[in-house]
Amino acid sequence: MDALKLLVDEVRLTPILISDPPLLNVQGVHQPFTPRLVVEVITKGGVSGLGETYGDSVYLDLARPLAEALPGRSVTDVNALFGLAAAADLALPAAEGVDAGGLRGVRTADKLRLSVVSAFETACLDALGKTLGLPVHALLGGKVRDSVEYSAYLFYRWAAHPGATGRSDSLADGPADSPADGPADEWGAALDPAGIVAQARRFDRLYGFRSFKLKGGVFEPEREIAAIRALAEEFPGRPLRLDPNGAWSVETSLAVARELKDVLEYLEDPASGTSAMAEIAARTDVPLATNMCVTTFEEVPEAFAKGAVRIVLCDHHYWGGLRRTRELAALCRTYGVGLSMHSNTHLGISLAAMTQVAATLPELDHACDTHYPWQTEDVVTTRPVFRGGRLAVSDAPGLGVELDRTALAALHRRWLDDDGTLRERDDTAAMRAADPNWTPHTW
Repeated sequence: MDALKLLVDEVRLTPILISDPPLLNVQGVHQPFTPRLVVEVITKGGVSGLGETYGDSVYLDLARPLAEALPGRSVTDVNALFGLAAAADLALPAAEGVDAGGLRGVRTADKLRLSVVSAFETACLDALGKTLGLPVHALLGGKVRDSVEYSAYLFYRWAAHPGATGRSDSLADGPADSPADGPADEWGAALDPAGIVAQARRFDRLYGFRSFKLKGGVFEPEREIAAIRALAEEFPGRPLRLDPNGAWSVETSLAVARELKDVLEYLEDPASGTSAMAEIAARTDVPLATNMCVTTFEEVPEAFAKGAVRIVLCDHHYWGGLRRTRELAALCRTYGVGLSMHSNTHLGISLAAMTQVAATLPELDHACDTHYPWQTEDVVTTRPVFRGGRLAVSDAPGLGVELDRTALAALHRRWLDDDGTLRERDDTAAMRAADPNWTPHTW
């Protein structure tokens, strides 16, 4: 192999806006369009590797200097990405604060940096795999399964996004019926147990998902308990999860755990922070999971020492790439902590990366999350197909996906045409377009 062919010749960054349904969560509602960033690493051998991550301006500001620093380096030199990203500090201290879109807990400079590095690492590994004729999972040590199980991701949701004029009725007691002035999609509203069960039936019918996760923190806990109970009745014995993204107090979390102890596979981030999670864990047998209080290696020692969580949801976007996801998995295995996989709004590039790394994790104890069935647009030429709630692990070189440049150009044009209001994901701001007086709930 000519080493010159592995040198990076060019890096292309393409910010895009992808359509997103009006999915509800504790922070508000998804915007009509969500920003994502597609990273292409092109080698001197003419091979293009792909990566994907968040597309808000703070990520773009970090990605640009990293893209400028990469040409001339080998795609095998992924360890250097962390140092290169750390050198591009820019105005990162201003990025500290609450994550209003990703629901990741506190957003810090280090977390932003890792999310950018993840896309570059994935793109480098994709280019390396394509050059060597090997799938990414082979570069990570080889697959231990031929397919990866995913879970249906259920949401309370409106039938349509609010229009520019918003709504006249108050949402102060939680979202009610769907705004009538936005375009509806074929899924319709889901605002009560019957709506959630109908949504789950459709996921079961279309994709064969065997487990179900409900995004909670939207309504008062009693209503969400009723939805989980309805799911348990409709799908007896199926694994069920509930995730209110830290919206509850310790006592409320314990009350919900008591009510649902016989049906929950796990309760995810019922309260905010490691200390609160540890207190809950000490007083219930219901397993607690997290993608909020353990999202960096620095957060692992306290959470594990206190017994705050029994399952960690890995996410290569959070942890800095596919290799560091494997490092997290090794830590969880060492400490006897279970492993699942987190998801946020993403496209086929990220789904391919998630599947490749998941295939290499021996103790992936729970089905992985994915938002992908909610996304109607993509930048890959062929959409992945779920069968029996699983995705086959591609053995094609690299990630096993190819870029649809026509689709990429159209979604980038949407980003260019936007006046800037949708380039930053902010679920709270999107909700306040419907009700200016709305504030996130806690119980």
